[in-house]
Amino acid sequence: MSGEGFTGLLRGPADAPGTVVVVPGLDSAKEEFLDLVSALLARGLAVFAMDGPGQGVLAAATTLRPDYEQVVGRVSDALGVTRIGLVGLSLGGYFAARTAALEPRVAVAATVSGPFRLDWEELPPPVRDILARRTGGTDAARGFARHVDLATLAPRITAPLLVVDGGQDVIPGVTNGEPLARSAPHGTYLSVPHGDHLLGNARPDWLPHLSDHIAHTLTGTPA
Repeated sequence: MSGEGFTGLLRGPADAPGTVVVVPGLDSAKEEFLDLVSALLARGLAVFAMDGPGQGVLAAATTLRPDYEQVVGRVSDALGVTRIGLVGLSLGGYFAARTAALEPRVAVAATVSGPFRLDWEELPPPVRDILARRTGGTDAARGFARHVDLATLAPRITAPLLVVDGGQDVIPGVTNGEPLARSAPHGTYLSVPHGDHLLGNARPDWLPHLSDHIAHTLTGTPA
């Protein structure tokens, strides 16, 4: 399914009790998170794994934009649903948290290794280079990085929010998600001490919990 500024893969039963939108990050794409998608499908949910502007197959022709809630709103329209679950990975965690604050159809959300804030001057050169490629140049990347700050948006997230971080995920210039979980009215923080970025080395320690968190709210089943 595709529309203005997005494309993606929809899987799951037509009569699923809930739909989850999965948002990738700075240098990832919709095809990369099969374990997450499989875990959500196993709970009977429908899953739309997407690429937005500047991501995946859209990266060559579009650039990242901070107002991702507009994109998720169009995805929700295309799916024909009045409430969604939302999972964001890496920079997608910022997009998901921002969207949860601004898009009322988000009923439950989770972030994995998502930034609370970016400091352009502290970011490692490889990260700045990728951000510049994805946004259309260094000046645009600086401006984009200034937008990545959830301090004023986190208190507006009324949906249940799970924030997952890896204790070994330390990137200069990136503030991890603990302030997001603390500031969101219904935020919960899960830090896996040995987890790396996106916690691919520790999936049993967070993936079942995240999937249950999403399914519980969307379906009403016990957590």
